[in-house]
Order: sequence, then C-alpha cells, then structure tokens
Amino acid sequence: MAEGQGGYRRPSNPAPVSGPGAMSQRTDTGQGARYMAGGEYGEGQEMMDLQTSAPMSKAPEVRPSRGRAAQVPAPQGPGVTPLFAPTERPDEPITAGAPFGPGPSPAPRRRTPGRTFASTLEKLLPFDQDGNIARMYDMAQRRGW
Repeated sequence: MAEGQGGYRRPSNPAPVSGPGAMSQRTDTGQGARYMAGGEYGEGQEMMDLQTSAPMSKAPEVRPSRGRAAQVPAPQGPGVTPLFAPTERPDEPITAGAPFGPGPSPAPRRRTPGRTFASTLEKLLPFDQDGNIARMYDMAQRRGW
C-alpha cells in the first residue's frame, strides 16, 4: 500500500447518508454558494453576489404525529354504484353502446358547425415560430379537415 492512502475517511459535511430511526438527520441542509467558472468578465462574482444576497429557505419542520392518523372515509356521492353490486339495468344487453352486438349503437359524434381542424390551426398561426403549424394548416385545408 502506498504511503498516505487508505484508512478511515471522514464523510464530507453534510454527511452523505443518515442513520436509521431516532438517529436520522437531514443531509440536504446547508447548501452553500458555488462559483460559476467561465462566462464573461464579472459574471462569476455577480452570480456569487446573487447566491449570498438572501438566505436559503429552510425546509418546514415536520413533526411526527401522535397516535393513529385520523381515518377519513372515502366520499361517496349519490349515484355511485359499488363494483360488485347487482345490475341496475337487467334487461339491457352488455354490448349496449358498443359498435357491435345487440343493443343500441354509440351515438354519432356531433360536430360543432364551422369548427374544423384547419380552423383550430388557424387560431394557432400567430404563435407559430418555426412554420410547422403553417404547414399543417395548409395540409388540413387541402384535405378538408
């Protein structure tokens, strides 16, 4: 073994890990200001001044609860049917509302008159920075979307 190497090494402050249970301590407090290397002349000092001008916020104190936590029942409003409750519509086929099988088919989707994909894209054109929305708008108009 080389001279001056090996042996006990004291962890940095704050410690990288914490003890269990009652011996636990926060390890993320005490973050200091850091110098920013590089950049233009004076930016490093300006960054240090900004970091040290106001104290870091402290984490809120968390107190352990005494006793058992209050158990709040889950809210159940009117119309909530339990998962394994008997059916409320015994004469309706299970495929009602599906595009297959017996029972009524799904209702057709209603379109708002005058509202198309192209009209939606047209409203976004003022915010288009790279031309992608304009290309999609042109394509949607050509295809009648």
